[in-house]
Amino acid sequence: MPYTVAEFDALPEHEAVALLTTCCAGATWAARVAAGRPYGDRPALLDAVSVAIAGLDDHGRAEALAGHPRIGERSESASSQREQSAVATADARILAALAVGNRAYEDRFGHVYLVRAAGRSAAELLDILHRRLGNDPATEAAEVRSALADITRLRLERLVLDEADVASRGGG
Repeated sequence: MPYTVAEFDALPEHEAVALLTTCCAGATWAARVAAGRPYGDRPALLDAVSVAIAGLDDHGRAEALAGHPRIGERSESASSQREQSAVATADARILAALAVGNRAYEDRFGHVYLVRAAGRSAAELLDILHRRLGNDPATEAAEVRSALADITRLRLERLVLDEADVASRGGG
């Protein structure tokens, strides 16, 4: 069930953290965002997502990345399944290339290849992977932070709505 920002702001801290960790597995990140309440409106909450992700150290970033499956691998996460739906129907050649690329990426950067998969084809995700394999570590770290913020905002947008969104859906 989606929450309004006011309802999210009013949640007990442990419930807000639990909700946030459904969007991003990083407990450090979720605690920072929950501690920043009240936000009052959705843009302020969504901005806090990016600020908290930008402020993560290596441990916090690793914690957040741990909740993301490899592109092309089956996940128990409904969010990941929805976001990677185009990959699920990709042909075997692209899936095999993604598997090889995932291994090369992890060998190079030490963590899962993270990209906003929602709205992108498997071929596009493979092209992005190949491009990012050429990044230096600092450039790639910035791309990972950006992807993590994008994915987390998309997920949070499904869970926390503006009052006007709720009213237009007949919920207010």
